[in-house]
Amino acid sequence: MMAALATLAAAAVLALGPLPVVDAPLPDGSAPRTPAAGLRAPERCEDSGGGPVPRVPDPAVVTMGLDAAHRIATGRGVRIAVIDTGIAPHPRLSGRVTGVGDYVRGGSGLEDCDGHGTAVAGLLAATPDAGDAFRGVAPDSSLLSIRQSSQEFRVPAPGGGDRGVGNTGTLADALVLAVRAGADVVNVSEAACVTPTDAEAAAPPLRAALRFAAERDVVVVAAAGNVGNGGCAEGQVALPGWLGEDVLTVGALDERGGPAPFGVRGPWVDVAAPGAGLTSLGVPVGFSREPLRGTSFATPFVAGTVALLMQRRPTASAREIVGTVVATARPVATAPGDAVGRGVVDPVAALTRGDAPEPPADTGAANAPADVPAPPRTETGTPTSRPTALLPGAPDDAEAPLSTGTAVAIVVACAGALPLAIRMMRRPRP
Repeated sequence: MMAALATLAAAAVLALGPLPVVDAPLPDGSAPRTPAAGLRAPERCEDSGGGPVPRVPDPAVVTMGLDAAHRIATGRGVRIAVIDTGIAPHPRLSGRVTGVGDYVRGGSGLEDCDGHGTAVAGLLAATPDAGDAFRGVAPDSSLLSIRQSSQEFRVPAPGGGDRGVGNTGTLADALVLAVRAGADVVNVSEAACVTPTDAEAAAPPLRAALRFAAERDVVVVAAAGNVGNGGCAEGQVALPGWLGEDVLTVGALDERGGPAPFGVRGPWVDVAAPGAGLTSLGVPVGFSREPLRGTSFATPFVAGTVALLMQRRPTASAREIVGTVVATARPVATAPGDAVGRGVVDPVAALTRGDAPEPPADTGAANAPADVPAPPRTETGTPTSRPTALLPGAPDDAEAPLSTGTAVAIVVACAGALPLAIRMMRRPRP
């Protein structure tokens, strides 16, 4: 069923052409000091830990060759911003997480009531331990936590009811905040699902923030997004991954190493990484109770590889780093390029390669058929942007086990704007 949905979504998008996006001023990017308006906090933060201790590495992770990669680089000295649901204190991240901001309730970003940001952080940077077989891709990197979204916290929804916190406006602010806080890499395991037509209004602040990062040699790595219940519907694309040239967009592989049926497909997908059957850190300690799946969890494998390469090649530009990651990706047999891009990211190949050619200026559109909507081009003019609700960072494949939760539809509307309906995942409470 998920494979069919992925095919339908891709087919629906084929009929739509690229749209111009009006340029926008740089988002403010200041650290929030107060809670979101009308915020209702959960009675308690969710405990997502208690899962089995991994005695052997996840099979998909074995293919990443982390043992060999870590003999070359471990991410030391590289700062990775995690824009997500926050990062909770965890022994495997101790001393390496700095809270930068919290767009949910104005705190430090060092709280995670959803469990998703902590799981992403674990895949990125968890230190190894003799008692188990789990480690992050860049275990000596440092993390900057920005809580930008949550489904456990709720705010009033237009027209009644409530919704989770987070939209493309606060994501754009968070990207600017991450760059100003000194991030070298930014991991965005979130997506906003919109039609290409609605992207014309929603994308400008994101485009401005991504350009701000690129001009300062910061690599932004973003999830391609998921389709089906809890993900993008037919004819929708996922922001910010769709925006192309200033973001490295990540698709997911399933447990067998093939393209995951739940991933959003399109010519803007650059590379892929394991995205199913994964273990990571739980809140407040231990490991996730259920296997994780979704493009959210493929993304930190790529962001972590970028961090390794930055340690290995400290004078390389962000463009050179991205070019190396893309050029050294391993092709996936029989997989369409719109699902996995150039292939599965290969940390060892990236670390042992010499200078790689730079990617084309517009990676998403380079080889796209004329009738596929390429990443939107920028035109100057009066900004007409409006915030769009994010698919927050809860584990996000509808056919995944308990950790993915139940999908609920929400609508975000700003004054003078048409409402944009998207799917959000809400994890069931234990």
